[in-house]
Amino acid sequence: MDVKTEKYRELLMQAEGLVLGETDTIACMANVAALVHEAFGFWWTGFYRVVVGQADGTPGDELLLGPFQGPVACVHIGYGRGVCGTAWKERRTVVVPDVEQFPGHIACSALSRSEIVVPVFSGGEVVAVLDIDSRELNTFDGTDALWLEKIVALLA
Repeated sequence: MDVKTEKYRELLMQAEGLVLGETDTIACMANVAALVHEAFGFWWTGFYRVVVGQADGTPGDELLLGPFQGPVACVHIGYGRGVCGTAWKERRTVVVPDVEQFPGHIACSALSRSEIVVPVFSGGEVVAVLDIDSRELNTFDGTDALWLEKIVALLA
């Protein structure tokens, strides 16, 4: 087993301990963001939450900044915009080796070079996305996607 996989295996166990039994989603997101951020030393690690836009509870058309670790960030991201909005719209993890090559990339920081965004599902709907930025190119791959999907599934 490679070092990255082993690190994620340990992170998954730690994340389970932090979130299982906790009913406050924001608190869980805060701890998961801190856990992942500290373990890997990424540039930015955090959540964007789907904003409920209507009185009847139907989803809105934007993501709103949630708990995060790192420098200041964009507060609102539209549906289908940037990497986060694309992951939400397409309901899938998006790995971007070079953000300069991603059409419509939203540059909250010029220092971000690669990115991964993982949707968080609850009741079959995307309720948030986990967004992680790196200052290095080609940081993220299928191993990151696999394990981060397992970690965010704990938030459902």
